Amino acid sequence: MPSPTQRALARVPARLRPLLVKHRKLVKFLLVGSTCFVLTVVVNLSLKLTVLQHKPVVALTVATVIATVVSYVLNRQWSFRANGKQREAVLFFVVSALAVLVNDVPLIVSRYVLDLREPDVSAFTQEAADFLSGMVVGTLLAMVFRYWAMQRWVFVNLAEPPAAAQEQPTRVPQA
Repeated sequence: MPSPTQRALARVPARLRPLLVKHRKLVKFLLVGSTCFVLTVVVNLSLKLTVLQHKPVVALTVATVIATVVSYVLNRQWSFRANGKQREAVLFFVVSALAVLVNDVPLIVSRYVLDLREPDVSAFTQEAADFLSGMVVGTLLAMVFRYWAMQRWVFVNLAEPPAAAQEQPTRVPQA
C-alpha cells in the first residue's frame, strides 16, 4: 500500500517528481511556512482591526509568535523529522525569536523611519505599507533566516532516509 507521500507524488507531473524528491525538505518547509503565513496574516489583521489598532508591531509580533508555535510542531513532525533532543525546542525558539525580530524590522522601518503612517499618508497607504513591509518583506527575510538556522542548529539529526533510497523501486529477482 503506497504511503500518503507516494500518493501525493503520483499526482505530480513525472518530470517534476525528481526535483520534488531531491528538495523534499525544502518543499515541506515551504508548505509549512505557507500555512503559517496564512495564519499570521489572519491573526495579524484580526488584532490590527480590533484590540491592537494603534500597535501594528505588537499585532505582527503576537501573530508571528502564534504561527511560530504551529510551525515548530509541523516542522518537527513533518519537514525535518528530527530525532528528539532536549535542546531542540530551546534552539527552535531562540532561532524563532531572532526571526521574529528579523520579521519586525521592515515594519518598524516603514512605520517609524520612513513615516508611512497616518496623518502623513492615507489610511490605505499605511495599511499597504504595513502589509508589504511586515508581511511580505519581513516574512521573506525571516523565512530565509529560519530555514538556514533550522538546518544548521536545530534539526541536525534527521531520521528521514536519503532520497535515493526512497525513489528506487524494489526489484524482483528473475528466475
